[in-house]
Amino acid sequence: MRLWHQELIWQLPRQQLLGQHREIAALRGRGWGKPHATVNYVFQYSPYKLYQFHLLVLAEMQRRHYHPNLQWFDPYYRGQYCPEYENLPAIAWTDPIYPEHDAAYLQSCLNNLHQKGIDL
Repeated sequence: MRLWHQELIWQLPRQQLLGQHREIAALRGRGWGKPHATVNYVFQYSPYKLYQFHLLVLAEMQRRHYHPNLQWFDPYYRGQYCPEYENLPAIAWTDPIYPEHDAAYLQSCLNNLHQKGIDL
């Protein structure tokens, strides 16, 4: 499980983009707070930041004429199996959304994609 650097989202091949959506959906649902080495940093922030990141992925999916479930555009939604948030204060949009997504992280993501035979 990994969050791709946000600058790469619009360039991701179909498989990686749809995989990113599934992984974010899992994190927003039952996966929230469950340790995973590559995404532990997201738990240091409000779940609202993950929602903001998800919006980038959802927008790219729509741009490519995919049809994600519109419920994911609701910040309170956590999937079919988790109750919605009762209170999730909106927070300011930052760029990058996660400060961990710096130049070194971008290069790490590019290297990971290269190992999969994907050069962006």
